[in-house]
Amino acid sequence: MYQPQSYAVALAFMILTMLCWGSWANTLKLAPGYRFQLFYWDYVIGLILGALAWGLTLGTSGTIGLPFLADITHAAPHNILLALLGGIDFNIANLLLVAAIDVAGLAVAFPVGIGIALIVGAVSSYLLAPKGNPLMLFLGVALVVAAIVCDAAAYRAREATKQSAGKRGILLSLAAGLLMGTFYPFVSRAMAGDNAPGPYATSFFFTLGVALCAIPFNYLLMRKPLDGKAAVSMAGYTQAKPSWHLWGILGGVIWCTGATLNFVASRTTIVGPAVSYSIGQGATMISAAWGVFIWREFAAAPKLAKQLLFCMFVLFLLGLTLIAIAPLYSVR
Repeated sequence: MYQPQSYAVALAFMILTMLCWGSWANTLKLAPGYRFQLFYWDYVIGLILGALAWGLTLGTSGTIGLPFLADITHAAPHNILLALLGGIDFNIANLLLVAAIDVAGLAVAFPVGIGIALIVGAVSSYLLAPKGNPLMLFLGVALVVAAIVCDAAAYRAREATKQSAGKRGILLSLAAGLLMGTFYPFVSRAMAGDNAPGPYATSFFFTLGVALCAIPFNYLLMRKPLDGKAAVSMAGYTQAKPSWHLWGILGGVIWCTGATLNFVASRTTIVGPAVSYSIGQGATMISAAWGVFIWREFAAAPKLAKQLLFCMFVLFLLGLTLIAIAPLYSVR
């Protein structure tokens, strides 16, 4: 399998992760009228296809470790279980986060959900594999969290009317953030120890975990949506436009591409999972950039919202720069 041998390549992989994780949701915008629960079935198919595509290409080239298919059959059951649990954890968190956005809005869901996920994920990953300068790493994480808060405040300032999030929205955001922050340590542990699968095989097992969890959990959310909307029928899936299915599959492929490259980068000796995960969570900046510059979501926003967005981009860039150089100044 292919494994980067330099920090420059590993950093490029992490930046690509950030771009993919911050861009996949655009595919949902390209399928207007397609309820997210139905979109999610295609998204899961895309995840699995993406994992297979990268496994049979980069995961089968190179001279490090085992080729993708051999790695799958060689992996220890304990490590496979950890990767599956990581996928299950992520799937529940992802669905809860979307429900939280619908219920509470971006102004609550993002600072609570993504902010907690970043803190929990970075701290827990660093404790499992302490690599990089901790001062630079966690100062960078703090700046990124501040940027996410500015992003959320900008969305709030943009709204003409303020609505109370309510206890349900806050609780959903908290649950989503805690789970989103704990899936990465499962993945990191799945790639550690004797007979552990490499990052490409781990990505495949991870997506299987997402699929196994999505079958009962997403179906439950179809019957009883947490956002208070009407129940969703599978008839809507079969009647959806072919282009909507393609956009959903592409969304899954894009997210899985980011995840696979992130898992690969985290196995580079100098990087470690905490740095890899933290840079990946810069995806919020990318999604905001799509909204501002492509979808023109803030064209008519008040001056305060635009000032907050400027602060958000500055804080993100400073934070991500600190996280990116943290591995180069490791404490010995």
